[in-house]
Amino acid sequence: MAATWETSVTESINTIYLLFSAYLVFIMQLGFAMLCAGSVRAKNAMNIMLTNVVDAVVGTISYYLFGFAFAFGAGSHSNPFIGTSFFALENVPNETYGYAYFLYQWAFAIAVAGITSGSIAERTQFSAYLVYSFLLTGFVYPVVAHWVWSSDGWLSPNSGGSLLFGSGAIDFAGSGVVHLVGGVAGLWGALIEGPRIGRFDAFGRAVPMRGHNATLVVLGTFLLWFGWFGFNPGSFSRILVAYPDAPHEGNWTGVGRTAVTTALAGSAAGLTTLFGRRLLVGHWDALDACNGLLGGFVAITSGCSVVEPWAAIVCGFCAAWVLIGLNALALRLRFDDPLEAAQLHGGCGAWGLVFTGLFAHEELVVQAYDSGAVGASRPFGLLMGGGWGLLGSQVVEVAAIAGWVSLTMLPVFYVLHKLRLLRISVDEELAGLDVSSHGGYAYVANSEDSHPGFYADYVRTHDGPRSP
Repeated sequence: MAATWETSVTESINTIYLLFSAYLVFIMQLGFAMLCAGSVRAKNAMNIMLTNVVDAVVGTISYYLFGFAFAFGAGSHSNPFIGTSFFALENVPNETYGYAYFLYQWAFAIAVAGITSGSIAERTQFSAYLVYSFLLTGFVYPVVAHWVWSSDGWLSPNSGGSLLFGSGAIDFAGSGVVHLVGGVAGLWGALIEGPRIGRFDAFGRAVPMRGHNATLVVLGTFLLWFGWFGFNPGSFSRILVAYPDAPHEGNWTGVGRTAVTTALAGSAAGLTTLFGRRLLVGHWDALDACNGLLGGFVAITSGCSVVEPWAAIVCGFCAAWVLIGLNALALRLRFDDPLEAAQLHGGCGAWGLVFTGLFAHEELVVQAYDSGAVGASRPFGLLMGGGWGLLGSQVVEVAAIAGWVSLTMLPVFYVLHKLRLLRISVDEELAGLDVSSHGGYAYVANSEDSHPGFYADYVRTHDGPRSP
């Protein structure tokens, strides 16, 4: 039967909305690139920008071939753990998924590898990026996405079977699925590689290694903020869905509220970090404020659609202290993450899942997951009177993701380390990855630049005087 005119218009508007959201999420790749470039030293700027490009292009191929199928593949062999169809987009589009949905989910997948690359920046062989990026976007991340976002997943709040603890886990836009996955992978990579040369002195005290360009960090932060308005509100995927008991409200209302909670959580976290770090170190630091802002966005990503605006401020405030505390712990343990990615995405992502289990509002949960169906009832936040079901599911998601990513990515990094394919040599690290691996520096003042143009030139200039 041919679709009615109204149905065609509705589907067209929903598709346009989803595609526009996908474009916004993709802009986050530019934000990651600028943030990473500004956060490393100038001698590694070319390398970190190239890794961001590689994360996108390698992730695109692996997600097309395997990732989407593992995440959303359905059919006669469907199971709660992993998808089994739609490899290389075979039989897509179909009644459930179209090309626009694939593109939106692809933009999420390539963001995961970008998170991990920040943790192992300034000391990693380029070939290692190719390996882990392919595996992370093609297998490790999609399995987690299947658990939570596929209707077949064992953690899904929309599962056709029995829901975990009668609730399922609410991870609306991916505090766990995206950020915790990337953060845990980065944690293991940074631990196995060890700190950068000179990051800690002989007595174990931290030596500052500030990034070379604060302007790029701020630019990247605002680009990520802009992209997050596709990341969180776009996860509704359909905007023209009216709520039956309130015809003047619908997903368009939820989209607007989700954008508001996103902005409030990020702003609260940025402000709290700014003042918190002022009390701790004695000065105002723009870079700390930027990282705090991003920590708030990461935390609210799980519950952005199911909490009220005032709760988003609570989320951001606590996320800031989670980040500050984990950064202090990292220094004490001599853990070196140039972009604080493991602490920011891993720690704040885990807090975001727990926060949702505490503050999710019942009516908003029904709107987000049952399209406001009249008479529908779902478990909601513990502190809102909803019992332990949802919080239990959120905690299980944190543990399951941490366990799965550790089980898969730890061996990958360890094998690369044993094969001497993970970390660059001491000489190359001192020279910088740009000159040792990429043929020259990212910044060249003029043709008579005093820096050596190639790694071999660097080595010759540091061999010392030769005996006749």
